[in-house]
Amino acid sequence: MIRITDQYFWNIIFTLFYLALLAMAVIVLESEAYIAYEDLTLFDITLIVLATHRFTRLFVYDTMTKFFREQFYDAKVSRGKKVTLHKPASGPRRTLSDLMNCPWCFGVWAGTFVTFFYLLTPLAYVPVLILAVASVATTLQLVTNLIGHRAEQLKHQNERGY
Repeated sequence: MIRITDQYFWNIIFTLFYLALLAMAVIVLESEAYIAYEDLTLFDITLIVLATHRFTRLFVYDTMTKFFREQFYDAKVSRGKKVTLHKPASGPRRTLSDLMNCPWCFGVWAGTFVTFFYLLTPLAYVPVLILAVASVATTLQLVTNLIGHRAEQLKHQNERGY
């Protein structure tokens, strides 16, 4: 039987790995940054936030990256030859599957990645801008769908005389 504390080990290892990457990113940016973090404008920060939002949704929820998320699952074949995916019970793949299914957890990594490359090179501006525009467009689409769904509910309630 696997104890929950066994998984804590891998969670700690990945946290330490993240902190080491963050420290290296800060060191690299001290000498190689295209934009100093002190020089970020509100526009830059808004782009980074929106790009991080879209990047997180891309990897945590979107169908296009499902193949990537599935790499961290165990496949089980039932008698009917149906394949189902399950999180590993423990180990580094369990930590990765937990990370890839948690927007708050993955968002920290995504924010670090987006911010690092945005500050490092002007070449990151275009992909960050595209992700930011996609974030706004996706949010507008979700709000529009929500409004439309609510309008349909009210319409059907009125038709039934509620």
